Amino acid sequence: MKNTHAKKQTKRQVSGGKIIRLCVLFMIGIFSTAIALAQEKIEAGDPLNNTEIPNFYKCKLSDIEKEMDLVSTGQVKVIAISPSGLPVYAVYYGEKDNLHSQANYNSAVAARNPVFFAKKDSSTKPVVFFLGPVHGQEAEGIAGLVNLIHIAETGKDYRGNDWTSLKNKMEQCRVIIVPCGNPDGRKRCPYDSFVGLPTKIMTKYGQGTRKDGTSWGWPKAKSLHPMEGNVGILGAYFNDEGINMMHDDFFSPMAMETKAILEVARTEVPDITVSLHSHENVPRILPAAYVPWFMKERIDQLIRDLNKRYIEKGLPHVPAEWFGEPSVEDKSFPPRTSFNLISALHHVSGTMAFTFECSHGTVNEAKPVPIVTHADILDIQLNLYDEMLEYLLANRLLWE
Repeated sequence: MKNTHAKKQTKRQVSGGKIIRLCVLFMIGIFSTAIALAQEKIEAGDPLNNTEIPNFYKCKLSDIEKEMDLVSTGQVKVIAISPSGLPVYAVYYGEKDNLHSQANYNSAVAARNPVFFAKKDSSTKPVVFFLGPVHGQEAEGIAGLVNLIHIAETGKDYRGNDWTSLKNKMEQCRVIIVPCGNPDGRKRCPYDSFVGLPTKIMTKYGQGTRKDGTSWGWPKAKSLHPMEGNVGILGAYFNDEGINMMHDDFFSPMAMETKAILEVARTEVPDITVSLHSHENVPRILPAAYVPWFMKERIDQLIRDLNKRYIEKGLPHVPAEWFGEPSVEDKSFPPRTSFNLISALHHVSGTMAFTFECSHGTVNEAKPVPIVTHADILDIQLNLYDEMLEYLLANRLLWE
C-alpha cells in the first residue's frame, strides 16, 4: 500500500536532529498497519526464517532504529522517506570541511582540474561513504554497518571485540554511514539471514517471481523496470514502487532513495565509497564501469590488498586465478556492461566507488559455495571497512 503523505515528506528532504526524526517516526507509526500489509509471507513448502541468529548480528530495520537512538558522537539525519513511508538514515562522523566548490564535478573535469568542484588538500579530512544495501535481501551489510556505528561510538563491535584501530582511523576522516539504502525491500524480505538456506530461496525472495511463480532470477530481474505487472512476489531488490536503485535512471532518478544517495555523494565529495551487496560466492570487490583508467587501477590495488587480508584472517577469498587486469567496457555490440549506481556515484563526485559482494552463506547443491557463519560475515564486513580506511589514509588523492 502506498503512503502518499510520506511522498510529500520526501519532497521536503527530511533531515536534522532528534525532534525532526521523532516527528518522522510518529508519521510512520500512523501508517504502520498499512505498511505491514505489504510484507511478503513465506510460501508453503519454503524454509522458515532463520531463528539461530546471534545477538551481535544486527540486520533488522528495528536494529537500525535502536542504533540511531544510541548515537551520541555522530549526527543522525533522515535523508529520504521510502515509498512505503520508511526512513532512510545517514549517520555523519567528523566535521565537514569547506571544499570551496565553484562548479559541478563534470564541469570541473572539463576545465582540466577537479579542484574547481572541491579543493581537497592536506588541510581537509579524507571522506568515506559507506552505503548499506540497496537490495533488501542483502542484509549482511546492515549487520556490518550497525556494528561499525557501534565501533565509532564505543571502539568495540557487538561481540565485545576491540576495534580501537578502526575507530582511530575513522576519527581521522569524515565518515557517512547509510545503514540501509532500501528499507522497503528489507521490510518485505521475510528472511533475516540466508545462512544455511538454499540459494534458490534467496533468489526467489530477493529477485522475485512472475505471476506464474517462476523466478525472475539474474539477470532477467533487470529486464522489467520498474518491476510492475507480471509480478507474483515483488523481490527485495526493489523498493515498493518496483525501482532497483542500482539501475535507476540517474539523469532523472525515479526513486527518492536514489536522489538522496547521489546527493550525499555530491555534497560530501567522498574520497572512497562502497555500495554493500551480497551473493552466494566468495566475498569480493567488483570494480566500477565507465570510470577513468587511473581509478580502475586504484580499485584493482584495493581488491588485491583486501584479498590478501582475507587470506591472512582465514576468511573466504578470491582464488589467485580470478585476478586479471582492469577491463575496458564493451568492445563490441551488444553492450553488456551497465552504467549503474556505482558509475553514477563517481560521475557526480569523483569518488573511488565500487561494489562489495559479501557471502550470504547459502547452500547450493549444484556447485560449491563458501560456508560462512554469522561471525564470519561480520568479520568479512569489518575487515573490508578497516582495509578501505587503511588504503585511503595511505593513498589519498589530493585535489589542489
